[in-house]
This record gives sequence, C-alpha cells and structure tokens, in this order.
Amino acid sequence: MYRHENGLTWQTSSFTNSGACVEVARPPGEVLVRDSKRRTGPRISVTPGTFAAMVDWAKGHAL
Repeated sequence: MYRHENGLTWQTSSFTNSGACVEVARPPGEVLVRDSKRRTGPRISVTPGTFAAMVDWAKGHAL
C-alpha cells in the first residue's frame, strides 16, 4: 500500500495483515522509517545501505 504525504511516498510493508507495521519513504540519499499506527510520531532516517542491511538481517532471523 502506498500513501502520499508532504511530498513523500510512504510504502507499508507487504507482510502486514492488520496495518500494524512499519512504513518507509525513500527521499534521495536516505530511507525514512515510521510506525504505521503512529504516522505523526517519530521516524528514523538511515542510509539506503543501512536499511538494506537491516532487511537482510530480518530475513534471516525470527522476530
């Protein structure tokens, strides 16, 4: 699912069934991550490489 806000396109994880997951936006040079239940709450900014490493780690671990 995609949501457009303030010039950013937020994408919800495709692995969520309830909408209670994370969303990411990808402006140039960074990846923004936020809680889909708290869209106006805090968000973190990481580099694309760091985000890719986090995703790779999560794929190999049961959370």
